[in-house]
Amino acid sequence: MAKESMKAREVKRAKLVAKYAAKRAQLKKEGNYEALQVLPKNASPVRLHNRCSLTGRPKGYVRQFGVSRIQLREMASLGLIPGLRKASW
Repeated sequence: MAKESMKAREVKRAKLVAKYAAKRAQLKKEGNYEALQVLPKNASPVRLHNRCSLTGRPKGYVRQFGVSRIQLREMASLGLIPGLRKASW
């Protein structure tokens, strides 16, 4: 389980990226890189990191489902994901 502060930090960054997205696009289009430097660091989409929506785990993220590999395996075993089954032979 990730710390709550880490999860909150990622949410805060995502909101900041969304807030400044249009302004960043306009400044890049104009080529005004000095004004881009003035914007907050966390307004850059490069600083976002995918995290598991259930546990907050930063590694082993499966983009298609939005969860980590461990949670995906557990959910598949329990039959919580339609059309996905854990292999057993």
